[in-house]
Amino acid sequence: MDFTNEKILQIAMEQSAIDAACRPEDFLRSENVIALSVANQKARKYLCLPFDCNLISYGANIVASIDEKHRAVVTDYIRRYPVEHCFETPGLHVLNDALQKDGLRICFMAEYFLPDLRMLESFDCPYRMRLLHSADFSALYTPQWSNALCEKRRELDVLGVGAYDGGKLIGLAACSADCDGMWQIGVDVLPAYRRQGVASALTSRLAWEILEQGKVPFYCAAWSNIQSVQNAIKSGFRPAWVEMTAKPAAFVAKMNGKES
Repeated sequence: MDFTNEKILQIAMEQSAIDAACRPEDFLRSENVIALSVANQKARKYLCLPFDCNLISYGANIVASIDEKHRAVVTDYIRRYPVEHCFETPGLHVLNDALQKDGLRICFMAEYFLPDLRMLESFDCPYRMRLLHSADFSALYTPQWSNALCEKRRELDVLGVGAYDGGKLIGLAACSADCDGMWQIGVDVLPAYRRQGVASALTSRLAWEILEQGKVPFYCAAWSNIQSVQNAIKSGFRPAWVEMTAKPAAFVAKMNGKES
């Protein structure tokens, strides 16, 4: 497939529309949109659908994919604040407090990046790089490679690039086939080998490999993960959309190592 930046963005919006049970053009409207969440086999594999409350913005507005019972709360919230303030404190405390009455809490907040073909290039690093496939990952489902690979969804890990110091794997970027048209990149570099350009070399190389497979690479980072965001930008990716998801309070407590 011949990609352009515009085509890449359109594919991402089409996938977000599947995930949110809305239309791609809804993300370009000037007004906010409420969509009732439903399960969809074509949604990103790691999503748990239907959503109770998931807010998505590509910058122009907010699309809220929700359970009907939260319509009044969410509608009031996204009407009250500007788009950018809905995804940050102090505003989000208002939504969290309202949802908490129904047993929900704000859980996930993330920024998603897409490649900018004007900036994406292949970087070199001081170490030999090698293209890897699913069969090469079997011994790599260990804590040091947990950002690049996901043990719970091994079947989705399809392609990677490793960096080697002699015969030792010191960095790994890998991607999961999370949906039909888009593959998500994760990257890990051993602490002793960081700040040498390894992560950006692996990420950019893998992004090109994904594009050659006819898929769109995407990259996710928490706003506070400065190192990950810097790697995305250095590798030729640019911010495309943001999401904020509420989950049951028991789920949040479990993630925090507590019982609700």
